[in-house]
Amino acid sequence: MKYIIALDQGTTSSRAIIFDDQMNLVIKENAELRQIYPHAGWVEHDPDRILSSILEVMEIAIEKSKINPADIVGLGITNQRETVVVWDKNTGKPVYNAIVWQCRRTADRCEELHQMGVAEMIKEKTGLLPDAYFSASKIEWILDHVDGARQQAENGTLLAGTIDTFLMWHLSGGQIHATDYSNASRTMLYNIRTLDWDADLLKLFRIPRQMLPAVLPSSGVFGRTSKAVCGYEIPIASAAGDQQAALFGQACFQTGDAKNTYGTGCFMLMNTGEKPVFSASGLLTTIAWGIGGKITYALEGSIFIAGAAIQWLRDELGIIKKASECDELAESVKDTNGAYFVPAFVGLGTPYWDMYARGTITGLTRGVNKAHIARAALEAIAYQSYDVLKCMEEDAGCKISRLKVDGGASVSNVLMQFQADLLGVPVARPQIIETTAMGAAYLAGLGTGVWSSMDEISASWKTDRIFNAAMPPQEAERRYAGWTQAVKRSLGWARDVEGDK
Repeated sequence: MKYIIALDQGTTSSRAIIFDDQMNLVIKENAELRQIYPHAGWVEHDPDRILSSILEVMEIAIEKSKINPADIVGLGITNQRETVVVWDKNTGKPVYNAIVWQCRRTADRCEELHQMGVAEMIKEKTGLLPDAYFSASKIEWILDHVDGARQQAENGTLLAGTIDTFLMWHLSGGQIHATDYSNASRTMLYNIRTLDWDADLLKLFRIPRQMLPAVLPSSGVFGRTSKAVCGYEIPIASAAGDQQAALFGQACFQTGDAKNTYGTGCFMLMNTGEKPVFSASGLLTTIAWGIGGKITYALEGSIFIAGAAIQWLRDELGIIKKASECDELAESVKDTNGAYFVPAFVGLGTPYWDMYARGTITGLTRGVNKAHIARAALEAIAYQSYDVLKCMEEDAGCKISRLKVDGGASVSNVLMQFQADLLGVPVARPQIIETTAMGAAYLAGLGTGVWSSMDEISASWKTDRIFNAAMPPQEAERRYAGWTQAVKRSLGWARDVEGDK
């Protein structure tokens, strides 16, 4: 038996998941990751903890499974995208905390880019919009705010990268400084047409090219883990941003296939084939993966806060003690009693792209209780996903006949049923919802010859449950109209309210 280990470094946790060569999940280990909030709208992680947590779950998974490390033929990495680290290439020490994709500290800089008139140029080159979400302005901020960092970068002693790059560098003992096409395409520095770091964008953000990693195919051997670091040598055989990995793990290999991942954020991707499709509706154009000399592109809608809203109910409000209680509360009431929850804690993504939007609960009356708030939090995830789907259908020029779903919050039957009700199409949940890790494993298995083709992978995809729309369309439309009104009240809040910028 051969095995693949997938390292899934996410926003709120690090996980190691081992799959066998029959595509069965053998074992899963998880370690939570502490969120750091230095100021309102700022989000950071400790890079040393990111690394130690990955090593920890990797070691525990291998030990518990009693698998001989020699039988692990490949390691795949999938990661929270856009989050960046800058580190000293001589010591390996980060010069600053990882700045997380959710962080809004560079919102004003991105607003400046819009005012400079470079937004269209950025979109044409990268498929992205100037937003604090992406990596470029985060790297620029570190170079501008850490003493001596810019000079060190220009002298060639600092390296930068997304989390996959940071992990590969350390796991290999400093031998690999690389990323894949999917992660590079999320930096706002990579030209998705020419497949190279873009000189104009590097100049715009004053980022030395020598800081940035080599960009390689998503499937294939990057190098090997260091025995001194990991205790064993395993080929690092794939890397992919978490949402692209989930698209691959859902076997969305045909043009028009779509999936939605319900994680910390919520991300809907549609495979658009070998040519990039540029959106007129606020969607992003991104690289899905690069395999065997071919690039596959995708349209993407990005929702910043999804499962994180449930965490907020648990950690900040104390309404629930564990995530599953949100479902229990939501099921105890038939609706939200008129309340709408817009979880714009860090602004709103597709299709609004408002960095200054902030969270709000509207429609409150004396009869609204914690069960209604819990249900409103779940429904907010579905409403935001519907916002994205409408844009996707418009840009693609076709109706989606089925939506594949995955991610932690997809276990919520309340949420999945409401999603199907809103969309009016079947929602298909697979037997294994760990599709992000599965995508990384599939890519690593392809890269090491464990699986021969994408057709073989596609044939293995199995459904757990299909949710069909049960709500009358007129009722779904009425509820969605209320959502659009609630969103309007959250837009521009941080910019418009005096003293909150």
